[in-house]
Amino acid sequence: MIESKIHYGLREARNQSERPAGRDALKGIKKSHVIFIGLGMMALVLGITVASLNIRQITVSGNVRYTDEELVDRIFPGKADRNAIYCYGKDLLGEHVQIPFVEDYRLVFHGPFEVEVIVHEKSVVGYVSYMSSYMYFDKDGIIVESTNEKVEDIPKIVGLEYGQIVLHRPLPVEDERIFREILDLTQTLTKHDLKVDRVEFDSRGDATLYMETLEVFLGDSTNIAGKILRLSNMLPELTGLTGILYLDTYDPSNNEMTYTFKKKS
Repeated sequence: MIESKIHYGLREARNQSERPAGRDALKGIKKSHVIFIGLGMMALVLGITVASLNIRQITVSGNVRYTDEELVDRIFPGKADRNAIYCYGKDLLGEHVQIPFVEDYRLVFHGPFEVEVIVHEKSVVGYVSYMSSYMYFDKDGIIVESTNEKVEDIPKIVGLEYGQIVLHRPLPVEDERIFREILDLTQTLTKHDLKVDRVEFDSRGDATLYMETLEVFLGDSTNIAGKILRLSNMLPELTGLTGILYLDTYDPSNNEMTYTFKKKS
């Protein structure tokens, strides 16, 4: 009798211990569902928020060779590229678009909806034709760009003898003296904002500038800065004329000196 009561008591205790555990498990499952749904809602809200953070205003500075619109189209070509979060992540990783004649650019965020693009362009003073490409060099004679695009306002250099051209290396000219004169000339033209289509050197090293309908014979490199300054001052009088201006006789000590201009029909 006592043994029966003991077995009955143990069974009741076991039943009571199993019932609360089952209820706790059910409560745990319900709580997990609630947490899962809550996390899903948070992820959905976060996703919608991120997707809605689109850049609305883009300003560009430091550009000369490209318009603002051209640079914006190249740097932000797709819808995703205008998402502030995606754009910021790419910029943080240094994933920048390669643009001809642009050394690099920097993105400055003025809030989630506005970004400024600061452009650093390559310094280019001239180009030579090489194997069906245009090879552009900077003021130090380094080849900084190779492209099939012909860029306006950069003079073509004709008459140089050079070897195999390699990007990011100096232009391999045979006559270093002539090339140094070319660099001095092209930098002086840039300083005076003179637009030259072509600079041609003959076998003696004498230079001729081609500017639309004008040819300007400079002669050798003697007093080249003064010759270019004189040309800059004379250009308004030569507008609309076709012919050859001879500046090889330039004399810095004679301000009243006249120069020969031969018209062409």
